[in-house]
Amino acid sequence: MASWPVPPQPPVPPPAPGGRFPGPPARPTVLGLHARQWMVVAILLGVCFSALSGGALTVAWAALTRPPTNAELQRAADAEVARRWRTWPAGRIFPERLAYALPGGRTEYAARVGVLPDTSCAGAADDQVGEVLRRHGCRAALRATYTDQLQGVVVTVGVVAFPDAWKADAALKEMPPSSAPDADRPVPVTPALHAVAFPGTASARFTDAARQQRFAGRAGPYVVLTAAGQADGRPAAAVTKRRPGSPFALAPQLAEEVARPLATRPLPDCAAKKEWQC
Repeated sequence: MASWPVPPQPPVPPPAPGGRFPGPPARPTVLGLHARQWMVVAILLGVCFSALSGGALTVAWAALTRPPTNAELQRAADAEVARRWRTWPAGRIFPERLAYALPGGRTEYAARVGVLPDTSCAGAADDQVGEVLRRHGCRAALRATYTDQLQGVVVTVGVVAFPDAWKADAALKEMPPSSAPDADRPVPVTPALHAVAFPGTASARFTDAARQQRFAGRAGPYVVLTAAGQADGRPAAAVTKRRPGSPFALAPQLAEEVARPLATRPLPDCAAKKEWQC
């Protein structure tokens, strides 16, 4: 009977000390964790990151869709007021007619004869005043000229825009004092706002030499200056008698009429999407 050769068998390793044969080789580990354990860790981290991302998106969405706070509304109102010199048309800043009161309570109306297109700060006033404007961050100086109802008095009104109310207030404190409206004689009106004359109008003869009164006030981030004189162009030095009836008392009133709407702080209306972005 034929016999088939038996293939050689691998040698049996000797038993380990203590009489036990060695078990299967140990699985490799990284930082003490096997591959399957690392898979579980990766899944848990993914779940955590997904939860954090979802929470962050929820918070961001809530921040984007929440209504503005009162402080945010106030800041938006301040910003809107500060840029009106640039966004409002000249006719809105300087209306065609401005009311002023006379002694005895009678009301008359000053008429605008022209608006100067130049908005530079440097040429708006005499050097001493111009230096104050520059030092405190003047952004623009807008000027227009009015005559009283009888066209005997001419007033140039200047609106000087600053970055904020604090800078405007600091500039105002360094302005020369305003003229007393009922003074016996005109006080010196240099330095002051430069006079602006418009040919063919009652202001045609109004020059710097004719300035007999000056005024300075503030409203929000704006300083409002005026320079007033007589329509015939006579200089202050030529006035030797008391001026009856305080003819230049209208100048501060015109400044106030210009400044009040310009500096009014409305709260933003988020429903008016054409004017506000909330």
